[in-house]
Amino acid sequence: MKPVLHVLTGPTAVGKTEWALRWAERNGAEIVSCDSLLFYRGMDLGTAKPTAAERARVPHHLIDICAATERMDVTRYLAAARAAVQDILARGRRVLVAGGSGFYLKAFFAPVADAVEVAPAIRDEVAALGLEAALERLRTLNPGGLGSLDTANQRRVSRALERCLASGRTIDELAAEFARQPSAFADCTVLITRLDREANDLARRIDQRVASMVQEGLVDEVRRLRAMGFEKNPSAALAIGYREVIAVLDGRLPESALAAEIAGNTRALVKKQRTWFRTQLPPHRVLPAAELQSEADLFAGELTSTLP
Repeated sequence: MKPVLHVLTGPTAVGKTEWALRWAERNGAEIVSCDSLLFYRGMDLGTAKPTAAERARVPHHLIDICAATERMDVTRYLAAARAAVQDILARGRRVLVAGGSGFYLKAFFAPVADAVEVAPAIRDEVAALGLEAALERLRTLNPGGLGSLDTANQRRVSRALERCLASGRTIDELAAEFARQPSAFADCTVLITRLDREANDLARRIDQRVASMVQEGLVDEVRRLRAMGFEKNPSAALAIGYREVIAVLDGRLPESALAAEIAGNTRALVKKQRTWFRTQLPPHRVLPAAELQSEADLFAGELTSTLP
């Protein structure tokens, strides 16, 4: 039989942390984080990172694995997640993946990264090009067209050009090859449960979480991270909670408006998360977090996703 991966997801502030802890304690599981900001050391309050006491209850993986100045990508995450899962299963423990970051979550049920290795020299060459020059080069390499590529997005154009140059193949050829790839966890059975809440309830929880972050010292946390140079890593410095504090420190936002700004941006994020969950997740259960009575209900009668 295939080993089973249990996945608990849902929007920000829905209550994943506590329910994940309860289920893991009851079922002899260890938690693999699937949150794109918990990787970073020192980013604690603004990410609602599980506390030391919470992590003492259940072993956690892929939290605090790199400096906030260091960029993380899905390829690196995939390798680390695969190693963590294999280690947990080898010790006879269960795996609970917990988090709501869509692209990293997708790694457990679909291919997310191709095998093309881009040499530093190619990255440097492409980085020196402006958008128009990169597009011109890309069109030359792709006489059949650029498909659905967002040609106004500098980052996506650059990544496409890097891969074409590194592989010697067209965008269409690379896409076809990517579609044939199996998931990195195709050798596992993946069970997914999504928690959700009524909109007003979730908005209230977001307001409470943000108020607690600010009260406990979020501004000081960002000052420390800024002194360390975390703005060199856009994934960290532009994250909700951190970019708003930077605006306060730069005088672009009054501190009295900080909590409301973070909460408003978090609610907008939740809207995007819900759309992603509905359209991108394979078949899964959706449970109302406010009505849960026991952690035993989380995966009872769960649907099995079909992995490519």
